[in-house]
Amino acid sequence: MKNTALLFVLLISVFGNAQTSEKAAIAKTLDDWHKAAADAKFETYFSLMASDAVFIGTDPTENWQLQEFKDYSKPYFDKGKAWSFKSVQRNIYLNKEGNFAWFDELLDTQMKICRGSGILRKENGHWKIAQYVLSMTVPNDNTDEVVKLKGKFDDQFLENLKENAKK
Repeated sequence: MKNTALLFVLLISVFGNAQTSEKAAIAKTLDDWHKAAADAKFETYFSLMASDAVFIGTDPTENWQLQEFKDYSKPYFDKGKAWSFKSVQRNIYLNKEGNFAWFDELLDTQMKICRGSGILRKENGHWKIAQYVLSMTVPNDNTDEVVKLKGKFDDQFLENLKENAKK
């Protein structure tokens, strides 16, 4: 009985340590990715993304496949300064098999507090960003003001989406 209990404790400890190690590797990937953008290191930045990655930005038109995102981003990186996001709070979750992770993070950015969320996939022993979603945060008390500011744009954009859906 003692041996069974000891084995159980050992397995829990190993699994917990493995998860902690994987979460640290994921956090490093995300931190390195953000740093590469701040340092305008184009190749490093995109090497941390999966070959089929998707980046979803704050504008409703920003839903980019990897090559589209590279094309959009290149001029910013070429100027020597892309964007600077610093994670100030992050939650990371892993599937049981340990080959997919999802996360959310609060970011200190030039747009003030934003939220990043996404999915990472383990490829050849390395974590790669498969999807990243960047969202601007709005305090609940300011929602009405923000809705007024974006109302005209959103109304037109929604109308275009509905028209295109009919085709």
